[in-house]
Amino acid sequence: MRSHKILKIASPDTHLQNTLSRELGISKILSQILINRGIKNVEEAEKFLNASPDHLLDPYLFSDMQNVVNLIKRAAKNKKRVMIFGDYDVDGLTALALLKEALSKIGLETTHYIPHRIKEGYGLNKDAIHFARQKGVALLITVDCGTNNNEEIQELRRHNIDVIVTDHHEPVNHDVALCASAIINPKIKESRYKYRDLAGVGVAYKLCQAITGKKLLEDLDLVALGTIADVVPLTGENRVIVKEGLIKLAHTKRPGLKALIETSRIKGKKITPSFVSFILGPRINASGRMDTAEIALNLLMSESDDEAGKLARTIEMFNRQRQKIEDKILEEAHDLIDREINFKEHKIIVIAKENWHQGVLGIVASKLADKFYRPTIVISKMGTLCKGSGRSIKNFHLFQALLECKDFLKTFGGHSHAVGLIITSDNIEAFRNKINRLAKEKLLLEDLLPSLDIDTELSLSDLNQEIITEFEGLEPFGTGNPEPLFYTRNLKVRGEPQVLGRETLKFWVTDGRITSAAIGFGMASFKDSITCADSFDLVYTPRIDDWQGRESVLLEGKDIFFR
Repeated sequence: MRSHKILKIASPDTHLQNTLSRELGISKILSQILINRGIKNVEEAEKFLNASPDHLLDPYLFSDMQNVVNLIKRAAKNKKRVMIFGDYDVDGLTALALLKEALSKIGLETTHYIPHRIKEGYGLNKDAIHFARQKGVALLITVDCGTNNNEEIQELRRHNIDVIVTDHHEPVNHDVALCASAIINPKIKESRYKYRDLAGVGVAYKLCQAITGKKLLEDLDLVALGTIADVVPLTGENRVIVKEGLIKLAHTKRPGLKALIETSRIKGKKITPSFVSFILGPRINASGRMDTAEIALNLLMSESDDEAGKLARTIEMFNRQRQKIEDKILEEAHDLIDREINFKEHKIIVIAKENWHQGVLGIVASKLADKFYRPTIVISKMGTLCKGSGRSIKNFHLFQALLECKDFLKTFGGHSHAVGLIITSDNIEAFRNKINRLAKEKLLLEDLLPSLDIDTELSLSDLNQEIITEFEGLEPFGTGNPEPLFYTRNLKVRGEPQVLGRETLKFWVTDGRITSAAIGFGMASFKDSITCADSFDLVYTPRIDDWQGRESVLLEGKDIFFR
């Protein structure tokens, strides 16, 4: 078995390595990892390693923040009706819960509206406008959406409803800044905010800070949850939010989050970004995928342990349903790809089938993009209008590609790596051809091979427990800040490798001087190859193994290359 991944080993910057190591008292290995994360000087390195709430930015750096606060406080003073319009995913729900709580603290009770994922889709719509008018709403605030809802916002304004947009999505154009009463989005050109990668809940959090005049550190459990789930880079301000928020999440006082952690069977464990990404986040999303996101919102805002327990169990049931539907669609998608996709011609996978459950299209697209390492768009045909969801790969800006294909689309939105769209059934084939023509121009063959970004090449003698412990200062790991990855050449296997449960391979490696234990999850198929090979190169993340109270270095294998 041979790896088909491309190795990209970072070029060492010995001068900056030496400077960081000397000034901060850290190893040169850690120094190089920081350099690979974009650190350019001692001040930035110190801030990265010691990320704290003191590094949170002033919310009034948003150019429109004072205007937003004035509109909200005027509504509170005049006892006007206020409605919050949120998205149905984890980011939108945590933002909605956070803002409702903050507004209640200043005496402003709000109504809210969450669109149905399947019946209404993403963003403001006619039903929401009708609801707002019916309720006599004077001020509508969006969270995690609104940037590209120009027509709907203009309609609301025509009915004398002020609209505040809080969002983090890329603008299709910049008209919304002209038609909304105020807008807070770090990605619009008028923003002037110094950090552009906040999640929707991060933007809502900055608004809550401005409204209350407090840092609201106790609310970082919700902010971290939405930030991680939305897969934004864990850099800059997001790094502070997640680092502090995970601590708050592990000791949360919110009955809903406590119940969710318990039903997810991770109570008492260290809460990591992976737990949020693969355990907590999917469960919260399952509510809106299978039924209504109101159930998840009620869980997040619950003040009763009994109620929270019941809601968490309901969400667990939805999650199991979601997994079954997802597995079935994945199987059907694989069959379609086998029949319809020619990988020599199609650099982007676009597949469509009747009546696929729209609630899981994004998950299916993500798994297919990971497996085939191609941008993937999965479309459910539902009569004339069809809904789709797309996920991309490292070197392809999917949202930009949709912009260039907009003539074939009814609506669309999203980010560089995740999009949603609505398309008529008779445009699917033309859209598939156009986006693949674009991909041929923009994607090189090597872009379609997954890469391993290696922090540095090491010998086994370079690693010890002290240095590995030092890496804890890099946490939390996630998008934009991956776990350190190293490369060691010319290793030999010592003894007989063992295959453990779930295709796990346990083995020992030696370079002739140092011998170290290694483990590879899902790497059982490498057993015969490493046993027979004269030598091999190992890509790994080092850990400290404390088996039976004895600490030692353990290499967690990520890939193996044979000469």
